[in-house]
Amino acid sequence: MLPFLKGHGTENDFVIVPDPENALDLPPAAVAALCDRRAGIGGDGLLHVVRSEAHPEARSMAAEAEWFMDYRNGDGSVAEMCGNGVRVFARYLQRAGHVGEGDIAVATRGGVKTVHIAKDGDITVGMGRALLPDGDVTVRVGERSWPARNVNMGNPHAVAFVDDLAHAGDLFTPPPFTPAAAYPDGVNVEFVVDRGPRHVALRVHERGSGETRSCGTGACAVAVATARRDGADPAVTGTPATYTVDVPGGTLVITERPDGEIEMTGPAVIVAEGVIESEWLENALR
Repeated sequence: MLPFLKGHGTENDFVIVPDPENALDLPPAAVAALCDRRAGIGGDGLLHVVRSEAHPEARSMAAEAEWFMDYRNGDGSVAEMCGNGVRVFARYLQRAGHVGEGDIAVATRGGVKTVHIAKDGDITVGMGRALLPDGDVTVRVGERSWPARNVNMGNPHAVAFVDDLAHAGDLFTPPPFTPAAAYPDGVNVEFVVDRGPRHVALRVHERGSGETRSCGTGACAVAVATARRDGADPAVTGTPATYTVDVPGGTLVITERPDGEIEMTGPAVIVAEGVIESEWLENALR
């Protein structure tokens, strides 16, 4: 039987599968079955916990980071990075006794991320630098359309500022965008409203998962897009820009430093631990 845990970061929830030696085959269909909220365990995605040296995609990072977050979306597809997932991944490593409080490094397909586990329980992740590709992007829901800021946080985002979060619709299906060439592999779409000075709220469609209660890379993309809209660029001013970002599942604090590094701080919770029945797993792997 396969051990698993369940965790969440601001209600962005994950199935956690410890597999240090990368001995387990997890095809997309099995991941989707595990993430199914009715017939499986349920989650927005799956965190496959592997030692970097044991995974072909992470061996080059093994000298910097012992552990690799092999992240999968809820539909089984592979993703480059998940900000909330990194926090939950770090919380699992702490619970399992692999790491303690303080700074650790986690390998991801989006590069090595620096993580700080604080005594108060919050976890801060160094999310890297945002890329702001040129070109106009438009997103649409029904008859409404908005210009969107193209932000890449190791995965692609389209950030649209709206008057009301209800305008985002149900977000079950991906909001259409143009031009198609802007996001050849799909995109995470954030709809954003202002709540106050340097305080915004969002709803998000995550590619491969639908609407989720939180998206860490999305919150970072939103903070960067909002800062530029507000005329704030820490690389120019030399002053960090910090935004509070409300997501449906809680609150994240995002800081962009003058060197371009973005830090995300928020909670991470392990909810349950158990084993997956072998017969169910065998059927899922067929």
